[in-house]
Amino acid sequence: MLKPGSRIGILGGGQLGRMLAMSAARLGFDVHIFTPEDNSPAARVAAATIVAPYEDLSAVARFAAGVDVITYEFENVPVETAQAAAENAPLRPGVKALEVCQDRVAEKSFVNVAGLETTLWRAVTTEDEAEAAIVALGVPAILKTCRLGYDGKGQQVIREASAARGAFAALGGVPCILEAFAPFEREVSVVAARGVDGAVAAYPLVENHHEGGILRTTIAPAPGADALADEALRIATGVLAGLDYVGVLAVELFAMGDGRLLVNEIAPRVHNTGHWTMDACAFSQFEQHIRAVAGWPLGDPSPHSAARMENLIGADALRWQELASEPGACVHLYGKGEAREGRKMGHVNRLSPLP
Repeated sequence: MLKPGSRIGILGGGQLGRMLAMSAARLGFDVHIFTPEDNSPAARVAAATIVAPYEDLSAVARFAAGVDVITYEFENVPVETAQAAAENAPLRPGVKALEVCQDRVAEKSFVNVAGLETTLWRAVTTEDEAEAAIVALGVPAILKTCRLGYDGKGQQVIREASAARGAFAALGGVPCILEAFAPFEREVSVVAARGVDGAVAAYPLVENHHEGGILRTTIAPAPGADALADEALRIATGVLAGLDYVGVLAVELFAMGDGRLLVNEIAPRVHNTGHWTMDACAFSQFEQHIRAVAGWPLGDPSPHSAARMENLIGADALRWQELASEPGACVHLYGKGEAREGRKMGHVNRLSPLP
C-alpha cells in the first residue's frame, strides 16, 4: 500500500490522465506524466512531466525509475513502452491488458475463451477473406480495423455483399475484423475495478447514446439496470480476472431483447461512460483507479444520485458561460486549446434523485 507522498507515473497526457492526476493529488500523491505532447492537459496539473516519444525506451526507463508505480490512461500505449516501464516499477494494470485490447481479434478471442458472448465475427486480412466473411455472417455487418480505430474511425458498414472487397480496401488493406450486426435494444456499459488483493467493485450499469460514432450522453443508472446487474457483474469480474487486472476498466455491452448482454469492447482504463461518477458517487472512477494501483482498499461504488452525463464535443465547449450559469450543472473542462469538430473538450453532469 503506497503512502501519501508516493509518486504515481502515468503513461499518457490526455484528459483521462488529467482527471487521474487530480484525484491522485487529492489523496496526497505526486503524479509524474510521460507524454510525447508538449503542454498536454495532464501535464498542467501534474508534479512533473517528461516529454518524449513512446519509442524512446531509455526515456521511459528513466521515467519509470523515478516513480513508485505506473499506470496508463489509454489503451494504445505501445506494448514495448509498457514493458520497458514495467522493468523499472510495478505496472498496473499489466501488459496483458494492452496486448489483448489493442487488437480487436485478440480481444474477441479472449472474451469468447472466457466464456462470454459476443456478436459473431471473423478475422479478415485479405479482400478474399472479407468476401468470405460476409458470406458467412451476412449483411448488414461492420468491418473494423483491428488496431487504432476509435470514436467511429477505422470502420465501414457493409450493407451489400458486393461491397466487402471495396470496404477492406478503403480501410487500407490492414488486418480487420468483420462483426455481424447485433439486433440490440440499447448500448450499455459497466465500469468496474479490481484491487491488488483481487477485490472487485462495480458501478451500476449505464445506458449510452452515440452520435456519429462518438459518445454523446450517458444515463446512470440505466433504466431497468437492476434486472441486468448480476450479469453485468459476472461479465466484468470474468474480464478483470482473466486479465489479472489491477485498476478500473469498462466493458461496453449490447443489451439484447431477450435479456442477454453481449460484450462489444473492453477499455482497459477509466472510461468516458464513467465520467458521471465524478459527481454522483462518493468515489469517482478516477479515485477508484488510483486507489487500486496504489494498493489501497477500493471505495464503495454506490451512487448517491442519478446522473445524466453530456459530452462537450468541439464547439459545445464554447457554451461554458451558459453551462456555468445552469443550476446544478457540474461542468468539467479538459484544458484543450482548440475546439475542433469531433474533439472531446469536456463534459457536464446533471444530477437528480435516485429512482
